[in-house]
Amino acid sequence: MSAQLLIIVVGIVLVGVTVLSSLGKKDSGTQLINPKVGIPLAILGVLMIIYGSYTSDVLYVSSQMEQITRGNKVEIKGPVTAVKIISPVESDSVDCRILSMGVYPEGHEKDIWVVLKPSDEKYYPQSDHTNTSYKRDGEWQVVTRFGGDLDEKYELIVYETDASASRFFSTTIQDWKNQESYPGLEDADMPQGATEVDRINVYLRKNCRGVF
Repeated sequence: MSAQLLIIVVGIVLVGVTVLSSLGKKDSGTQLINPKVGIPLAILGVLMIIYGSYTSDVLYVSSQMEQITRGNKVEIKGPVTAVKIISPVESDSVDCRILSMGVYPEGHEKDIWVVLKPSDEKYYPQSDHTNTSYKRDGEWQVVTRFGGDLDEKYELIVYETDASASRFFSTTIQDWKNQESYPGLEDADMPQGATEVDRINVYLRKNCRGVF
């Protein structure tokens, strides 16, 4: 049991004992604790519960929620004829977690995947829930997660994929999550059903190693 949880349990016990004691009748002499003592104990119990909760691991994880930002954005003029990245832009300086966005032409039916290629020359498909990028009304987007060093260069590559390639990327991400290891894909590992359609270079504005 963690120290935070122990504090919460003790606080609950103090509050509980005080409440139960208050249910007794003064005349019958069944009160366990004198109100002059019980009230301070109840207050102490409440404070312990509050303190334990705010310092618990559960709330610590909540405080580490992803901070997702957006990079610079390209303004699209005229009809869209191909899948393109519109944010971030070439040579953009990006945070550890960004929303990559783009456009696709009318009638486009293939899946769209963002794949990162950092300095280790391996490929890391990006997805929120081991699923392809979200597409709607001619625009696509996906949360993109970086884990490199300050000023490290990343190639942000966009692929069109068939169903087989999408399944491969989805399965790969799920396997990495289950193993809690992200070794990346080699050139030879990339599925044949994935076709590159756009690519830009971005640079990390901060050290992103170990970022939740």
